[in-house]
Amino acid sequence: MSGTPERQSTDIDRIADRWVDTLVELSPEQGIWLGRPGNEGGYTDYSPAGAERVLEATRRTRQELTQARAADPVDAVTKADLGRELDLAGEKHEALFHLRDLNVIASPAQDIREIFDLMPTATEGGWAHVAERLGNVGAALGGYIETLRSGIDSGTVPAVRQVREVAKQARGHAAADGFFFTLTGGAQVGGVPVSDALRRDLEVGATSAAAAYGDFADFLERELAPHARDEDGVGREIYSLASRGFLGAAIDLDETYEWGLEELRRMVEEQEAIAREIVPGATVAEAIAHLEQDPSRKLSGTDALQRWMQDLSDRAIENLGRTSFDIPAEVRALECRIAPTRTGGVYYTGPSDDFSRPGRMWWSVPEGVTEFDTWHETTTVYHEGVPGHHLQIGIATYNKAQLNSWRRIAGTSGHAEGWALYAERLMDDLGYLDDPADRFGMLDAQRLRAARVVVDLGVHLGKPHPDGGTWQGDQVFPFMRANSSWDEASLRFESNRYLGWPGQAPAYKVGQRIWEQLRDETQRREGTEFSIRRFHRRALDIGGVGLDTLRFALLGR
Repeated sequence: MSGTPERQSTDIDRIADRWVDTLVELSPEQGIWLGRPGNEGGYTDYSPAGAERVLEATRRTRQELTQARAADPVDAVTKADLGRELDLAGEKHEALFHLRDLNVIASPAQDIREIFDLMPTATEGGWAHVAERLGNVGAALGGYIETLRSGIDSGTVPAVRQVREVAKQARGHAAADGFFFTLTGGAQVGGVPVSDALRRDLEVGATSAAAAYGDFADFLERELAPHARDEDGVGREIYSLASRGFLGAAIDLDETYEWGLEELRRMVEEQEAIAREIVPGATVAEAIAHLEQDPSRKLSGTDALQRWMQDLSDRAIENLGRTSFDIPAEVRALECRIAPTRTGGVYYTGPSDDFSRPGRMWWSVPEGVTEFDTWHETTTVYHEGVPGHHLQIGIATYNKAQLNSWRRIAGTSGHAEGWALYAERLMDDLGYLDDPADRFGMLDAQRLRAARVVVDLGVHLGKPHPDGGTWQGDQVFPFMRANSSWDEASLRFESNRYLGWPGQAPAYKVGQRIWEQLRDETQRREGTEFSIRRFHRRALDIGGVGLDTLRFALLGR
């Protein structure tokens, strides 16, 4: 890791690097994520023609990769994982994934808006790029509508539940007090309002973008909804492709459903035991009620929340860097921020390639929420920060002397989110959750992740419901409410997420399972020579890969 000489680029490295360049060219938003200059106001072509251009580039790159020979083990990993990704992209295109790509959390409907969260605004030039991209929102949504119309024509459509919920989101963006006007209304540089000319450009752009989302909502409600599917489940064929994409691994879906039921049972028993430790004889609900009334575990206001996040994160980085992980200086910078949106949830955005923009943990606080429970959220900070997402993604970025650009940005939900859940459990093993309340919060989160393995596989594959009959979409929310302390609004959003984004939610817990299996197998092989610090260094140095590739890289099979 640190101090290693720069690796001489190979043919496979160059193919992988060119593929990243192609991705940035085809999707300028990727350039913002990577901190690359150029086309800062552009958008992906979300039209059917744009999808065909992506497919053509995918096939061309796959052919180049097939003909290239691996020069060393690093190449072997790159070739295996990039090949897997390119092959899957082709399969998903043939299965018409792009024609039904609409859900409440991770589809072009959200991507087109969310890229503004990462755009630099410290200079007038940065704000000028914002104005330019605002002006291009309409064209981006127009191409997306064209694709969804093609789906209507071919009978390849999303579920009506997703259509209706996304239409509500779009209406919110179109409102006079929606995101675009909030973003531009107070445009400043160093505390000084931007120039009058730029302010007018921003106003025009915000008006245009808001109107485009209003038109998009009209399309969803009037054109797409009447043709959308009533059933939420996508079936085994589509689910298998989606699961492979999110895990980077092929798993036995039926065995995983049964494992999910058993894992949920184990989480329930473990949480019930901790509840009785917090309050003798208490149920889980009674322990939660007790903790929610404890003023020593409350934070009031987003300023206090931000300070608490930052302090907890800073201490974890300092302490873990002395014991269980090698953490380079560049990776030790992690900013904890309150997100500009009010949708709920916590998320992480990685550093730019040169670390000029550090990794950031964002907390999207819903409207009206002013109090926060530290017992419930301590494990979240470890999940999003260190040793979770920030450590994993930060080290991949840091290792640019050894990893081509593809290896620094690749990976799957199973690799990244599985690592983050592995990190949560690891912090318990290392003694950072010795406070029963904090451990209770971690178990609450792990219980939810186990429950969604059950509901996700259950609904989309039509598996038997634990209470009899076959899983239906309307059963997801009550099942999740019985297995989580989250508020109703958050759980309803989460339930819609699982129904509209098949295969993604189970990737967290299944990914954790695979990470733990790899660690345990490595420990079994190495015996008394096993070092957890060395295992972590070796695993994270590999960069972002699918879980089958990770297994190959660590165990040779």
